[in-house]
Amino acid sequence: MAFDYDTIVIGGGPGGLATAYALNNKQHVLVVEGNLWGGTCPNFGCDPKKMLYGVVEAKRQGLRYRDSGLKTTAQIDWPKLMAFKKTYTDKVPTGTAAGLESAGIDHLSETAHFMDAHTLLVGTKTVTGNKIVIATGATPTIPDITGSELYQTSTDFLSLPKLPNKIGFVGGGYVAIELANIAVEAGAEVYVFQHNDRLLRGFPENETQRLRHILAEKGIHFHMNTTVTALQQTETGQVRVATDGDASFTLDAIFAAAGRRPNIDQLDLSKAGVKAEKGGILVDEHLKTTADNIYAIGDVIAKQAPKLTPVSGIEGRYVASTLLAETVEPIHYAPIPHTVFAGPELAQVGVTLTQAEQSPERYTVRHQAVGNWYTYHRLQDQDAQVTTIQDKQSGLLVGAVVLAINAEELINDLTQLITAKTPADEIKNWVPIYPSVASDLGYFYY
Repeated sequence: MAFDYDTIVIGGGPGGLATAYALNNKQHVLVVEGNLWGGTCPNFGCDPKKMLYGVVEAKRQGLRYRDSGLKTTAQIDWPKLMAFKKTYTDKVPTGTAAGLESAGIDHLSETAHFMDAHTLLVGTKTVTGNKIVIATGATPTIPDITGSELYQTSTDFLSLPKLPNKIGFVGGGYVAIELANIAVEAGAEVYVFQHNDRLLRGFPENETQRLRHILAEKGIHFHMNTTVTALQQTETGQVRVATDGDASFTLDAIFAAAGRRPNIDQLDLSKAGVKAEKGGILVDEHLKTTADNIYAIGDVIAKQAPKLTPVSGIEGRYVASTLLAETVEPIHYAPIPHTVFAGPELAQVGVTLTQAEQSPERYTVRHQAVGNWYTYHRLQDQDAQVTTIQDKQSGLLVGAVVLAINAEELINDLTQLITAKTPADEIKNWVPIYPSVASDLGYFYY
């Protein structure tokens, strides 16, 4: 059978684009995108979020220096903050499409539906591909309650023309905590509703409790072990929030931030023989689905690896190498750091604290409160703390947890040491800029 394309990629985000560009000039490729070119991260995810975070953190740092010589009355101008965000996001879709055009990669701005394992209906056009790669990402989960249509999502938050006075977030994960921090720093009264007593479940409880305390001091109202049961619009346009307790709340806006689900509803996967579960499309160690010619990558798949933008890129390039017969090895993930940008940042990489504490005969765990160290004293970050995990037999660093203003910098340095399997003795001979975050490394790992 002759196919229209060697490979069709469904999804024009980081993972799908990584696949397409890696295959370009070696195969005839089509990329299909049903929403904005560039995907979630640059359009309405991590990139615009961090632009907002950078501004509110600059304000926060000014407040930290109030008693250290800096006179400041910094306030957030929300419309200008949104305009700043748009200087980046407005260029993403057209820039991404232009890049595909320049590279000579065919692309269609339509929603794709499977007709069979090799055939897609893209808008009103039927196209066929020898191989197909699904990279459609994830979409916010909306709780199924009375009044659920009143929920807004992170996409809505990142495009608010005006910051509401009273805001609620449902959930205790990355999205809820990061956006709640931005909102409270920008001047909103913020409520977080979490159905259990844990925030940021994948991180150590001691650090998440400390972060919760810091955020509460900023003014965030945490309602733990609380489930939102119904929403109702008031005559004044506000939202009345009912919970499973006795309390109810009247807010100007409420955002569903209780996780994301695989974006597969529109694909008609059953027609292609592709199986999925709640966590995403099922794939093997080569990222192949239950259909022999179809692969899936990124946030749309069920996997243990973190659902992060760089991981999608790794998976996209890996699948391209597989399709080009450049590798037959299963996919391998290097240590992957992840960070919650919550002011301060909470980050971790490698062997988790839970894993280390369950195997004390194998790992050495070192907790260090570093708020009085030069780096953190300079930044007035008295709550900073770093935990390192070393393998007892080799002495190598294998894991780390950082709660600090600049955790993203330190966790990147620690990740490099873990990935390169750098012995502690070698760090003593490394001369970084002093004083800097990197100049502290020899004191964390020895």
